[in-house]
Amino acid sequence: MAPPNHFRTLFLSDIHLGTRGCQAELLLEFLKVHDAETIYLVGDIVDGWRLRRGWYWPQHHNDVVQKLLRKGRKGAKLVYIPGNHDEFLRGYLGSHFGGIEVCDSVIHETADGRRFLIIHGDQFDVVVRHARWLAFLGDWAYVTALGVNTYVNQMRRALGFSYWSLSAWAKLKVKNAVNFIGAFEEALSAEAQRQGADGVVCGHIHHAAIRDDSNGVKYVNCGDWVESCTAVAEHHDGRMEIIRWSEMMRAATLNEPHHAPTPVAA
Repeated sequence: MAPPNHFRTLFLSDIHLGTRGCQAELLLEFLKVHDAETIYLVGDIVDGWRLRRGWYWPQHHNDVVQKLLRKGRKGAKLVYIPGNHDEFLRGYLGSHFGGIEVCDSVIHETADGRRFLIIHGDQFDVVVRHARWLAFLGDWAYVTALGVNTYVNQMRRALGFSYWSLSAWAKLKVKNAVNFIGAFEEALSAEAQRQGADGVVCGHIHHAAIRDDSNGVKYVNCGDWVESCTAVAEHHDGRMEIIRWSEMMRAATLNEPHHAPTPVAA
């Protein structure tokens, strides 16, 4: 195993522990070789919506929790920003659990002095805020798609192919979904600007990105550990980078030389 890659900060969101779509094994491999001084858990880490409907908590999901707690015991600062799927934790804002601080949102200052609003982002999703029944219906459809995705990838593995996300591919082919992503990015960037921040780090929509908006506000989305298996890392000089772990593993599976993506000067 390669020595750990050490960053100033790691941002993880939308792990969805407690669901069959969670790629916990891939996340464990990621956590084995990546460390940071500070780790932000940017919402939907545990999927309370699904757990209320039926308990699903295999050992590797518990292993993810234990791995994160172990990093905290070794000195990493852990901050948990609840999302809509783990909104039950919003009743414990300001509390500490096993060394993990629970906050609704925080301002993070990068090594180069920029201020980023850290927030899950569901507060700016009009469906979640004003039509919860539709959000639950959408969640059911999404989980169904992930179930199909599981069988597709079982077949791909049997044929010697690597992991591929059917649901992520379909999402980006639907015009309304693409429009929603754009509106979401604009809303979060505007909120960061309203709070006097230089940028925002969020999750919620399962679409990793680092980009500037028209006002120069940096929009950063962590992605997820259901479809894309991505995280965001802040280097010790303040640069930010999307780590696309499933792509790195696919390159390794195919015995291709993997070239780490050029860090985005965020």
